[in-house]
Amino acid sequence: MTVRARATLVAATATALSLAVAVPAFAAPSGGQHTATRDAMRAAVQDGVPGVTATVRDSRGTWRATEGVGHLKTGAPRSADDTYRVGSITKTFVSTVILQLEAEGELSLDDTVDSWLPGLVTGNGHDGRKITVRQLLNHTSGVFSYTADDAFAQEFFLKEGFFKNRFRTYAPQELVARAMEHAPDFAPGTSWNYSNTNYILAGLVIEKVTGRPYGEAVRDRIIDPLDLDDTFVPAGRPTLGERHSRAYSKLALTADGPSYDVTVFNPSAAGAAGEMVSDSSDLNRFMSALLRGKLLPPEQLKKMKNTVPAPGVPNATYGLGLIEQKLSCGITVWGHGGGIHGSSTESVTTADGKHSLAFNFNGDWSGDSQAVIEAEYCG
Repeated sequence: MTVRARATLVAATATALSLAVAVPAFAAPSGGQHTATRDAMRAAVQDGVPGVTATVRDSRGTWRATEGVGHLKTGAPRSADDTYRVGSITKTFVSTVILQLEAEGELSLDDTVDSWLPGLVTGNGHDGRKITVRQLLNHTSGVFSYTADDAFAQEFFLKEGFFKNRFRTYAPQELVARAMEHAPDFAPGTSWNYSNTNYILAGLVIEKVTGRPYGEAVRDRIIDPLDLDDTFVPAGRPTLGERHSRAYSKLALTADGPSYDVTVFNPSAAGAAGEMVSDSSDLNRFMSALLRGKLLPPEQLKKMKNTVPAPGVPNATYGLGLIEQKLSCGITVWGHGGGIHGSSTESVTTADGKHSLAFNFNGDWSGDSQAVIEAEYCG
């Protein structure tokens, strides 16, 4: 679900740039459970990913594993307790809050963007009066993605710009304005294209409805009720939690060249489209609770799972901040992926929320995340 390497930096991080009762962890016996998953993680490291951390929760309990290193200089291993940037998985949290507000009668998915954010989406053919909240959430709005702007890519994704601007704070309105400098991708509702601007706008809608920053709504409505102790919205904070590995990027259009430590930076340029921090256990708890109906009434969960074709994303369709993916063995999983500087993450679960997987690569230029998902669910 996450495009890595060059695409991660300029299009996907650009494209980024998911239970309440704890179960004791157990180690998989040699040659036993999750062997294929472990092998896929090792293959990712052999492919160039510095390190991988993964957690699975299923009917047998909780399995946690790591491969590779969390620090290239010291050789310190990755930890199963690592916190990391989850990139576009932030979108699933944001969409959940929007749907909660709809269930409470505070807004409608059929509201226009302009009704909440008057005059913000306009220019070069964009018209917020013709775009609905639903179209923001399922990426059928046609709104240009600000992360696809060449100047922004140079400014934030590539080496010189990143080190110059790593602590800069980007206001969401500024990011929307970048998008408005371009023509829409298509007329609202006529096609599909992944746009980070959609979720910057969704975060602003939450702020307008609740009177508070979207991150506070995510905290009060999801993080605190589910006891996601290692999950937070940075709100400009450049550092990760107490337990984390280092994050590495090539900060280039190719996967060649040196790797740079990009652990510390202000992720406001990703905002409601991809700035959150979490860990594998919290993501499993969140996605499981979501699919089990613990966060949304049945009507809203049904709307979230009402998907549209997502051209370019193999064997997958896109709902409201939630991706449905059919695996090679016939199993369907739901979740989202996320890429941001030095971090590539996947969080998926089965439709009943009973078999969840979350894992993270602490590098953004290599590794086959799809192979890890296939290994866990299809063996």
